[in-house]
Amino acid sequence: MTIDTVVVDYGGVLTNPLAETFTAFAELAGIEVAALAEAFAAATRRHGETPMAALEIGAITERQMTERILAELPPGSERVLDGYEFGELWFRGRKPNEPFVDFLRQLRGDGYRIALLTNNVREWEPRWHAQLPVDELFTLVVDSHKEGVRKPDPKIYRILLDRLDAEPGKCLFVDDTEENCVAARELGIESIRFTDTDTTVREVLALLEAGDPDSGGPAR
Repeated sequence: MTIDTVVVDYGGVLTNPLAETFTAFAELAGIEVAALAEAFAAATRRHGETPMAALEIGAITERQMTERILAELPPGSERVLDGYEFGELWFRGRKPNEPFVDFLRQLRGDGYRIALLTNNVREWEPRWHAQLPVDELFTLVVDSHKEGVRKPDPKIYRILLDRLDAEPGKCLFVDDTEENCVAARELGIESIRFTDTDTTVREVLALLEAGDPDSGGPAR
């Protein structure tokens, strides 16, 4: 079955890696990376889910997520954000992956549909939209906070397929998290785990060319 739609993740695929963003946030906030990581882990244990996961389905606000994390930091850390919103510091360390965006733009020019399937945050929508040519690039955006469900829950992949009116076998999914790729594969969607831009571009092209005898884009 010929692939005619390429679906991508946002964070870690269309941006620099999550670890870089996390480290930059810690430095800007004046927190040790290990202390910040432990605060996230402690908040997860206390509330039964990661603060970011709850935020990404709209179950809590950005402010509530911030309060959960600050509550777990060492004493004296309450003012680490110094009046800034969490997202403002977070996005100072989040950079768009321009080479991969350019690659997707080329694929769209070749006739492929490009869609975005993202676990994302209501309050951060203006920030990430400012980094990417969203309207130019994507046929469809499926955003977890609007759906109340996030990857790797199969429901969000089914929402994607329904709105694309697409068969799973005609879609290729790129995500930097293996469990998200596994969930897609279980529904019949070909998936590639993003490692770095050059490697992933080669892997995507290899799959697209294998499914297209003319190697000139999707079957028409």
